[in-house]
Amino acid sequence: MAIATGFTPSNPSLRFPKLNPHRPSPQSSSPIVFRTTTIFSATSLTRRQPTHRRCLPIVSFSGGDGIDGGSGRKSGGGGGGGGGGDDNAGDKNKAEAVMALAEIGRSLESLPKDLAAAIESGKIPGSIVFRYAELEKSPFFRWLLQFGGFKERLLADDLFLAKVFMECGVGLFTKTAAEYQRRGEKFFKELEFVFADVVMAIIADFMLVYLPAPTVSLRPPLGVSAGSIAKFFYNCPDNAFQVALAGTSYSFLQRIGAIVRNGTKLFAVGTASSLVGTVVTNALINARKAVDKSSAGEVENLPILSTSVAYGVYMAISSNLRYQVLAGVIEQRMLEPLLHRHKIMLSAICFAVRTGNTFLGSLLWVDYARWIGVQKAQD
Repeated sequence: MAIATGFTPSNPSLRFPKLNPHRPSPQSSSPIVFRTTTIFSATSLTRRQPTHRRCLPIVSFSGGDGIDGGSGRKSGGGGGGGGGGDDNAGDKNKAEAVMALAEIGRSLESLPKDLAAAIESGKIPGSIVFRYAELEKSPFFRWLLQFGGFKERLLADDLFLAKVFMECGVGLFTKTAAEYQRRGEKFFKELEFVFADVVMAIIADFMLVYLPAPTVSLRPPLGVSAGSIAKFFYNCPDNAFQVALAGTSYSFLQRIGAIVRNGTKLFAVGTASSLVGTVVTNALINARKAVDKSSAGEVENLPILSTSVAYGVYMAISSNLRYQVLAGVIEQRMLEPLLHRHKIMLSAICFAVRTGNTFLGSLLWVDYARWIGVQKAQD
C-alpha cells in the first residue's frame, strides 16, 4: 500500500507551508489548525482519467499560506443558502481539482482564466476538470469551449450538444405531425398557418434547449456598482431545478428567479421568431393570391404584432416551464443518475422524452392560438 506524504502543485500559490517542529512558524503568530481533507491520490500523470482512484487523507491548514486560499466558497450569492459547510466543500473541491490536474499532467496556468479562477476559489470539483480534459481532445468541442455559454453547459452535461441536435432535428417532423393531427382535413387549407408555426418553432428550439440547460458557473462576480436586482438575477441558476455542485447553494427565491429570468428571455426570442415567421407567411399568402385569383378571399393575412406577442407569451410561460422541468427534473435528477454509465440508452430515452415534449408543445400552441383568436379555423 503506497503512502502519499504530500505533493507540490505547479501553482506556487497552492504550496504547503514548511513546518519546523522546534519553533513556531514565522509566517503567522496565530496557532496552526490541522484539518484532514480527503482527496484523490495522483497515481499517474497520464491524460486519461483512471478507472479507480484511491482516497488518502492529507493535512491542510487554515491560516497562514495554507491550501484554504482565503474567503468562503459560497457562490450562490444574493440570498443563497449555505453556511459553515461551504468552506469545507470549497477546500475539498480545490484539493480534488488540483489532484485531477496532476493526474492529467496539466498546470493551472494552462487552463482558461475562468476555469482556473473557479478552481482557485473551490467552485468546481475534480470531476469537472476531467470532463474538460476529455472534451478538449475533440477539435470541435475544443472550439466550442472558447465560448463561455457553451463551456458552462458542456461541463455540466456532456450530452448538451446532442440534446440541441435532438430538439432541432425532430422539431420539424414532430411539429408538422402535430399540426396535421390538430387541423385534420383543414391542414392543407391552413398551410400558411402551418408554415408559420414550424418556422417559429425551429428558430426557437435552440433557445429552448440552451437557456434552461444546467450549467457549471464560471462567471466572475458582478462589480460593486451593479444594482441589487441585477446581482440577484446574475446569481440565479440557469435552471430552477438544477443540482448544485458541492460548495454552491441556491435559495428558493433564486430558483424562482431562474424561471422569471428565462421567461423574459424566451418572451423576447418567441416574439422575434414569430415576427420573422409571420412576415414570411404573409408574403407567401400574398404570392398565392397573386397567382390564384380564386383564393383571394379564402385566406387572410396573419396579424403580425398580435401573433408575435402571443407566441412570446406562450414561450415565456408554457415552453419555459416545460423545458425547465424536462432539463432539471426528468433528465438531470431522474434519468442521468440511473443511466449515467449507459450513455447510448440515456441518449435514446432523452430523445424519446424530448420528442414527446416537442409534439405536446405544438398541440398546445394550436389550441392557444385559436383560443386567443390570432388564428381562425378555416371552413
